[in-house]
Amino acid sequence: MSASIPGKRDLPVSQYDLTTYWGRVRHAADISDPRTLLAGSAGLESAKGLIAQYKQNKIPAMTPDLWQAKKVVDATLHPDTGEPVLLPFRMSCYVLSNLVVTAGMLTPGLGTAGTLLWQIGNQSLNVAINNANANKSTPLSIPQIAKSYCMAVSASCSVALGLNALVPRLKSISPNTRLVLSRLVPFAAVASASALNVFLMRGEEIRQGIDVYPVLSEEQRANGDRPESLGKSKKAATIAVGETAISRILNATPIMVLPPLILVRLEKTDWLRARPRMVTPINLALVLGTSLFALPLALAAFPQRQAISASSLEEEFQGRGGYEGMVEFNRGM
Repeated sequence: MSASIPGKRDLPVSQYDLTTYWGRVRHAADISDPRTLLAGSAGLESAKGLIAQYKQNKIPAMTPDLWQAKKVVDATLHPDTGEPVLLPFRMSCYVLSNLVVTAGMLTPGLGTAGTLLWQIGNQSLNVAINNANANKSTPLSIPQIAKSYCMAVSASCSVALGLNALVPRLKSISPNTRLVLSRLVPFAAVASASALNVFLMRGEEIRQGIDVYPVLSEEQRANGDRPESLGKSKKAATIAVGETAISRILNATPIMVLPPLILVRLEKTDWLRARPRMVTPINLALVLGTSLFALPLALAAFPQRQAISASSLEEEFQGRGGYEGMVEFNRGM
């Protein structure tokens, strides 16, 4: 992110306290704010220029304009490469990118073909987002991406079709319960496949490890010191990938559960029965509202820049931690 911009002076990591959950929620809300998409290439260059002035001591202190510039840069650039993440796959575009496929999967009365097409579309998007926002110190090859994609799609489609076939056979439950369960089938498919998708797309990180760095003290950061990689840790990679998979499930749960349950209730009202064409717009509105609320809460479950004790990693990292014996790594998103 801003680390790739020239200058010896580092920006504050965030204007919020990232050691607390609610501080991370507010920070995640900045990163996932769709309004940053309006900045465009010109806005990004302007933001980078303003940050460069601060890092070169031409601006003495953080200002509202600088915080806004950092927000644009953090939402646009990948923290490992310093390059812009392709627009549809940024976290700031996550809600918009997922809106159509999520609403499609939650459409009542999907047949086999519809279920397959929407699950394939959802997992295709997940593969692209996971790959674009992964830790880039251990990149995937094209064949590895293709293999992971096929496995993720197969898993989600198998779960969705299997549950769609199972629910109608549950004779011992009431029709209303059966209806609710049928609407929750997409959640089961998405939750299981989303977690699997992360492990498949980022499995190479676990096999090879990711770069870990010594944590710098405030004095070292103020002096413009740059940490060098201590090497690749498989244990750090397992933590990073596992936490990202959990955050995906945390994000999918309210989005895939609340809208269909609310819609089931609304469909029983006289108002919606008299206006069947309103089902799709209402479904989209429910998905959009839930997504905007759920994404920052899920992203904030774990710090993006994770700091842990060097003693908890492999033997080669013992005693090599930085400030207070800690090392850090980019978890990815």
